[in-house]
Amino acid sequence: MSFRSFLFGILLFVTSALSAAAETQLVMVEEQGCIWCARWNDEISHIYPKTDAGKAAPLRRFDIHTAAPDDLKFERKLVFTPTFVLMVDGQEVSRLEGYPGEDFFWGILEKMLADARIDITG
Repeated sequence: MSFRSFLFGILLFVTSALSAAAETQLVMVEEQGCIWCARWNDEISHIYPKTDAGKAAPLRRFDIHTAAPDDLKFERKLVFTPTFVLMVDGQEVSRLEGYPGEDFFWGILEKMLADARIDITG
């Protein structure tokens, strides 16, 4: 094996390790009294961490009336609750504004994860 091939192999390994180590989160922006937030809590919150999607993108919540966490960078202002924002390494990748119901939520979330090339197969 040539030195160049060896270096290329190391570079590929490091690149794939860094990609795999990317921190992915699903941020839920909510507020007290939001009926759609309450509905999401009733229908989804208890099962979410047990799903492949929930393991790939753990849920993080914050109230829309508080300052956004310093470690998160949103593409635009957060206006509606609930809003679900897929974050990779603190950067917004995609968002879902509102809660479309249990049947649609899972499909939309899986598409968001697929578009971001987040593997949810475990």
